[in-house]
Amino acid sequence: MACITLLSDFGLQEASVAIAKGVLMRHNPGLAIIDISHEVKPFYTAQAAYLLSATWRHFPAGTCHVLLFDLFSEKTVRVMVAEADGQYFITADNGLLPAALPAITNTWIYKELSTAESFTNWLEDASKAIRLMQTAAAQVLSLQPFKLRSVLQKKPQENGATIICDVIHIDRYENVVLNLTRDHFERTAKGRPFRLEFAQVEEITEISNNYADVRPGQKLCRFNSSGYMEICMNRGNAASLFGLKLGGSKNDIKITFG
Repeated sequence: MACITLLSDFGLQEASVAIAKGVLMRHNPGLAIIDISHEVKPFYTAQAAYLLSATWRHFPAGTCHVLLFDLFSEKTVRVMVAEADGQYFITADNGLLPAALPAITNTWIYKELSTAESFTNWLEDASKAIRLMQTAAAQVLSLQPFKLRSVLQKKPQENGATIICDVIHIDRYENVVLNLTRDHFERTAKGRPFRLEFAQVEEITEISNNYADVRPGQKLCRFNSSGYMEICMNRGNAASLFGLKLGGSKNDIKITFG
């Protein structure tokens, strides 16, 4: 196995991340553990799915992604194993993985936890599953196939020539990532001009390639390396300046074509 990655909504203010790494290392000595992020907004599946979808394909075959997000969302807590393009995913049955990889079908149940078992029990079982998969694939281990639960994700809303977007991530530079991909934008635009409106009075009418396409302090929109539209400011903080919030109900971001 190449390495282990971690994605969680734990933050870095308490011991959960360290506990997770300790348990994983004890069962799988020698495997590097790489953090994707631990700053996911609690219970905000859209952000966790975006971060996972943006990163997992950049890892080598054999990588195991441990998704420590919203582990106890369901009454029946499960340790699930999934596979895509030679990479493995250990997750709870909470809708995250289908949101990040909509086409995933190779999914199995490794274990159901009893009501008395805790976070560390989930970690112990996840660690054992990783150790087993270093020697045999899930099919060889005769794990029971199990379809992961999907949760309804808020997609861009289309109303005639208008798309209404949501914020799914705000990065360290306060670039605001929208739930709109380049493919979706181009499919809807069909070459027509557009007007991106937000914060009631702000407007952008062209796609930039890089931040330096505009002067420092000016706003822009662009598609990031993961193919999602961003509202940005060259050497500025777009989220704070324009009052855009992760999962906010008053972001009022819309794109009108024509």
